[in-house]
Parts: sequence; C-alpha cells; structure tokens
Amino acid sequence: MTTTMRAVVLTEPGPVENLRTGELPIPQPEPGRVRIAVRAFGLNRSELHLRLGLAEGARLPVVPGIEAVGVVDAAPGSDLRRGQQVAALMGGMGRVFDGGYAEYTVVPRAQVVPFRSDLPWAVLGAVPETLQTAYGSLTTGLDLKAGQTLLIRGGTSALGYATAALARDLGATVLATTRQRDRLDTLAAYGVDHPILDDGAVAEQVRRIVPDGVDAALELVGTPTLPDTLAATRVHGTVCFAGMLSNRWTVPDFYPIGYLPRGVRLSAYGGEASDLPAEVLQGVLDRIAEGTFTLGPTHVYGFDQIHQAHRDLESNAVSGKLVVLTTPVTG
Repeated sequence: MTTTMRAVVLTEPGPVENLRTGELPIPQPEPGRVRIAVRAFGLNRSELHLRLGLAEGARLPVVPGIEAVGVVDAAPGSDLRRGQQVAALMGGMGRVFDGGYAEYTVVPRAQVVPFRSDLPWAVLGAVPETLQTAYGSLTTGLDLKAGQTLLIRGGTSALGYATAALARDLGATVLATTRQRDRLDTLAAYGVDHPILDDGAVAEQVRRIVPDGVDAALELVGTPTLPDTLAATRVHGTVCFAGMLSNRWTVPDFYPIGYLPRGVRLSAYGGEASDLPAEVLQGVLDRIAEGTFTLGPTHVYGFDQIHQAHRDLESNAVSGKLVVLTTPVTG
C-alpha cells in the first residue's frame, strides 16, 4: 500500500498560486478519529477567506477544506466500518487541522455523517456543508413556516439555491436577489418565485411585491447589504446573517437602536456537523436520486484544476456550487 497521497497545501495567504499541490504522508487515525478516502470536496467562501488571510485562528501551512465526501478507510474504536460512505464537515477542518483538499483526511468521529447513495461523487460533493447551512438557517436561524415569505440576499450562491429549494419545499414563497441580470432566469428555473435584480435598493422592490415586508430574510452577501435587507423585513420578522459573499462581516460602530428597524429581529447562523441530522442528509440525497429535488447548479473540477476553481470562486464567475473530484473527471 502506498504511504503518500496528493494534497493541496496553503503555505501562506495570497493568490491562488499559494495553493500548492504535492505529496504528503497519508495521515494515521487515532482512536475516535476517522480516516476518509476522499472522493470529492466542495469549495466554500470560508476557504477563500482562509486563502486571502481573513480567517482567524487558522494555522499555516494547512490542507484547506471544511468538507469532504468519500468512504471510510480506517476508524479505530468507532462504530463506522471500512468502505462506508460518509460526509465530513466543520469542526476545525482545514483550519485547525488538515481538511478535505486531499486524497485522505482524518477527522473526529463527531464530524462524520454516514449516508448511502448511488449518486455520482460530483453530485454528493456539492451537498453536505451547503445543506447543513441552508437547513440550519431556515430552522434555527429563521424558524421559517409554511405560507411565509422569504427573501434570500445572494440567491445565485450555492447556499442561496439550496435555501430556496428547502424553503419552497416547506411551502414558503421565495424572493431571491442577484446582481447579474442574466442570472434572473436561472433563479426562476430553480424555483424562485420572485427573482430580483440587486440594484442596491432591494427593499423598495421587495415592498412592491410584499407591501408589509417579508416574514424572513437570509443575508448571504454581508454587512454592506444588511441594512437594506433589514428594511425589506416586516415588523416582528427575522433576518438571519449566515454568509459573507462580500468578504465583509463586521459593522463598524454598531449602535443597535439606530441600526435596526423597529421590531425587526436580527439573528445569525453558523453550524457544525451535529447540526445536520443524518436523516435530513439521507432524505435529500434520496430525493435528488429520484429526480424530485435539486440544490442548484454544480460545476465540477479536477484535482489539478484547484487554481481555476479558486479563481472562479473568488470572481463569482459561476453560479452555484463548485466541486473538486480527487479522481479524474470524465465525460
């Protein structure tokens, strides 16, 4: 058996060239930890923030990647069996310890969610972290109910599409924004009831559709658009801050009484593997396999295309989720 693996290592913050692909020793799992043979991993803004030097508490050099899917390769002292399909996410992956941008990764058992699926790895790789955040934002962050209205600020992100799909499935009416006119039709094609071109004054457009304001709003762009999103929300409605597509997540000199509209509630969401119930993951995968559900468009890259994938992530060149396969891309 070979003792080395391919991995992407971030040596220091900076351009995509600082992501260096090379050989590392295959990591050895201690009891209570699981070694996963990675088949695919999704890209996330968190990893862009890491590369740009915006992440706090990260050690360098590190193998990035806050999520991965694959099969159990070794799991000493665990209930998991070798060859079992699993997803791993969060909990310090790709920051505190080496993450998913590799052919093997070792993570604590608590961060592993088992599943069973015949879907291609390119499809499976798009699901775990996006689903976890979308599901948690709607349940914990917003407590969205059937019949309510939801605004998604940043609708053509992977998280935007996934949240729209879950909200529509729940029975909510979905409004979602994009800054690119040519993506309005894509939002509609993926079930958004009211696609909105983000011209910086989204609240005015929202209130022409929902005069009293939406019941709930998911802020995925960041603090630059948060005041406008709050203004689009009704009294006793809730805005959940869960994303930072703008790479800005703090509000300077925050004064709540002056910043928050009267009666509008502001929450936030950031979850862990434990916030994605195994039955929720399995149910979504089963429905994707049946062709009755989708979390949005996916763009697939080979392992050696990590630089291009990160360029596309940083420039918002593609709409939806970016997934990297550790095995050769075919078709």
